[in-house]
Amino acid sequence: MEFIVQKIGMSRTIVAPSRAVTLLKIIPTKICKIHEGKALVAYPRGKCFNKSIEGNQKKYNLTKEYNRFAVLNIKQATEGDINTSCLSEGVRLKATFRTKGRGFSGAIKRWNFQGGPSSHGSRFHRRLGSIGNREWPGRVQPGKKMAGHYGDDNVTVQSQVVSFDKQSNILVLSGSVSGYNGAYGKITILEKKRQ
Repeated sequence: MEFIVQKIGMSRTIVAPSRAVTLLKIIPTKICKIHEGKALVAYPRGKCFNKSIEGNQKKYNLTKEYNRFAVLNIKQATEGDINTSCLSEGVRLKATFRTKGRGFSGAIKRWNFQGGPSSHGSRFHRRLGSIGNREWPGRVQPGKKMAGHYGDDNVTVQSQVVSFDKQSNILVLSGSVSGYNGAYGKITILEKKRQ
C-alpha cells in the first residue's frame, strides 16, 4: 500500500527518552482507476491546469483541485477516497523523497574531501588534487570523485510509525527523511504491526 505525503518538518517527542521524529501530512487522494493491484490516483498540488488535466477531471468526475495524477500500488478494491486505516503505531514503512538540490558543487562539499592547509603560501586550499595515473592507463578512471551536480536525487529510508492522527491526517515517523519542508514524497507500507 502506498500513499502520497508532504513533509511538514521535524520535531521531538516529549516523553523520556526523547527521540527525533518527522511529521508528514497524508495528501487527500482519489482513486480513479484500478488495474491488477495498481491504481491511477489524483491529488491536489499547486495551481497547475491545462486541457489534458481538464479532460481527466471530466473523465473521472473530479473537482478542480485534483490536478495531479500518479500510479500507486494499493490493496483497496473500490474507487474513491484512499483508505488510511492500515496506518497505525508500530507499522514499518519506506519513505521516498528527493534530496535538496545543491547545484554544481566542488569536491570538498560533494564528497567530504579534506582539502589543503588554509594558511598563506599553500596554494592548495579547496582544490581536487591529482586525478590521473601514470603513462598506463593514461586516462582518468571511471567513477572518479570530482566536482559536479550534487543533490536532487531520490532517496529511500526505512522508518517506523510513531503515531497517526486520522482527523488531521498527520503521520509521525521516527528519525528523518530527505527533502525540504513542504516537499512531496511517497510512503510504502512494509509490514503490519506485530501482535
